[in-house]
Amino acid sequence: MYKNKLSEKNIKQLFKAILSLQTQEECMAFFDDLCTMNEIKAFTQRLEVARMLQDGLTYEGIEAETGAASATISRVNKLLNYGSNGGYQMSLDRMDNTKKL
Repeated sequence: MYKNKLSEKNIKQLFKAILSLQTQEECMAFFDDLCTMNEIKAFTQRLEVARMLQDGLTYEGIEAETGAASATISRVNKLLNYGSNGGYQMSLDRMDNTKKL
């Protein structure tokens, strides 16, 4: 995990800031200030790859639709299926649950 590579104090500060956001608009403003367009594109691409993998799409189909490299798709697939933290799955499950409300 990144805790071994980054200052724990700084990680906690970042996540505390993210958790303080209350609306989608606040999140958009925060990430617009925090990240470059390429960083946001990478985040959104990885999340979309995870969703598409969960939906059973092939690597070729995902690559064609998202432009993600096969190495990115493979890494997301590994984390989605074998990651010890379950972050992708938790997020995808919660997004699905909010759609059903």
